[in-house]
Amino acid sequence: MQKKVPMRQCVGCNTSKPKKELVRVVKAPTGEISVDLTGKKPGRGAYICPDPACLTKAQKKKALERGFEVAIPQEVYQSLAQQLADAQNGEG
Repeated sequence: MQKKVPMRQCVGCNTSKPKKELVRVVKAPTGEISVDLTGKKPGRGAYICPDPACLTKAQKKKALERGFEVAIPQEVYQSLAQQLADAQNGEG
């Protein structure tokens, strides 16, 4: 029997994709928001395509704010964009 692939929905484009194809953004219990490339950090997670356009959409819709129930400063979005770019380039 084939193992079920866990699916997650991108908060930017609302497309369901296999969890492995998405990047997890996590709000740690301390309140810090960061990209979780391992998928194992503790805290509340939201998934996003590894595409800057999806991050922009999520930012416009305030999807992460709703998911994490916290205001997200511009610097955090810039940091997430940088971390996503690094992940796409195979760094980090």
